[in-house]
Formats: sequence, C-alpha cells, structure tokens
Amino acid sequence: MSTLEPPRARYKQVASLLREAIRRGDYLPGSTLPSQPDLAREYGLNQSSISRAMAMLQSEGWVRTEHGRGSVVLEMPTVKRVRRIARDYRSGQSYSSYAEEMADTGLTPRTELVSWGAETFPEGIAEALELDPGTRGLVRKRHMFADDKPVQLATSYIPMDVAGSVDIAMPDTGPSGMYERLAERGFGPVRFTEDIEVRSATPDEASFLNTAQSQPVFCVLRTAFDANGRRVEACTNILAAFRWKLTYAWGQEP
Repeated sequence: MSTLEPPRARYKQVASLLREAIRRGDYLPGSTLPSQPDLAREYGLNQSSISRAMAMLQSEGWVRTEHGRGSVVLEMPTVKRVRRIARDYRSGQSYSSYAEEMADTGLTPRTELVSWGAETFPEGIAEALELDPGTRGLVRKRHMFADDKPVQLATSYIPMDVAGSVDIAMPDTGPSGMYERLAERGFGPVRFTEDIEVRSATPDEASFLNTAQSQPVFCVLRTAFDANGRRVEACTNILAAFRWKLTYAWGQEP
C-alpha cells in the first residue's frame, strides 16, 4: 500500500503521485490509469477521495474519462502556439499566421476542409456581422492539425452578397486565401477585431481536440472589415486553452 502523509489533503497527494507517474512515462498517452477501486485499495482511501483526485487530473488536462475504459491519459503539449495579429495579405506574404506558428515550432501544419456551402448563420454570428437573424451565407468548416495531431477547429462565415456564391470556396484556398478572392470582389479585409471567450469544450470539440470536456477552450471570434467598414467575414477558432498562448502585437499611431 502506498503511504500518504498529512497534513496535505490525501486526494491531492494521490493526484500528485499519478501526475508524476504520467510525467515519468509510467502511463503513456492513450493508456488507462488503474480503476478507482484499485486506486482506493492501493492508497487506503474511499472511492470518493479517489474520484476527487481523478477530477483534479481531468480538470488539469491529464486524463479524459471514457465510458467503458475509465481514465485515459492524454498527450500533454510540449510547446505553446502563439497567435499574432500583425499581417497584411496585400504584402504578397501568406496571411496564415497558423502555418507560420506551426513552422516556428518545428511542426507540420495541415488543414482539412470538412464542409462548405450555404447555411443559416447562428444568432451570435449574424449579430457580429450586423445581419438579420436567419440570414444565410457561405459557411466553411475546417479541421486543423500539427504533425497530424488535432489542434484547432475553424469555421468561417461570409455574407452571400460578399461571397457572390458558394462557388468562391472552390477550389479550396486553404485557411486564408479567401481574403484575396474577396479583394477581387471589392471586399478585401483591411482591419480585424478578435473577441475571446474562455468556456468548457462541447462534446464534439473535446472529441476532436482529444481533451477532457471539462477542459477550457479559447473561442476566438475574428471579424474582418473592408475599407468601407463593412463586416465581410466572421470566423470562430476553437483551441484547447492549455495548448495555446495568445500573443497580440500592434503599433501605436503617430
């Protein structure tokens, strides 16, 4: 039986011991921790205390509870990704900070266009674009990977009178090439804002990002404006908070 020592709460000691075991590689990503009854016997505690220890590990992003398997060890990040807003698609350089961020950390970026077409905008998106509720437009949903590991969900919303038709989405432009196509239609973005919300992941988001549902995610809503102040795109980016560091750079007006 493993020995726990007062005065520190015993469930916190169990969480600490399991955390260190994961760090050492005793439990590899994708493997399961011992069952709660087994852990209760090992540490001489009741299952309520063990449940509190497992809840702590889950809230920290070390494990995820799966029905029929128990507590599955998650892969912890080794680097922080940085989001920067200081780009100009008109400069001839790629506007995709995502690709640059992954390259800077030695990771290989990859994106998948999951779906595209005309859809009704969610209420919050219609509000961000200053459109009437129920407005339809072009919606593009994308999965984003680094070294083939899922790291981000991105969904772009473009009013139909800005896009012209859903055909503007094809052939796929990648995460940011759409801005050049919008510029050709006279709606080139020249200014951006981002609103950031921290919330719990939805079941679908947690499943794709391979994280616990209790783990927080950044929900970043980026709004693009053209030279006339028209809101021409809203894009939501969902990122596991413990994998990302958000950095913003800007210049001071003369």
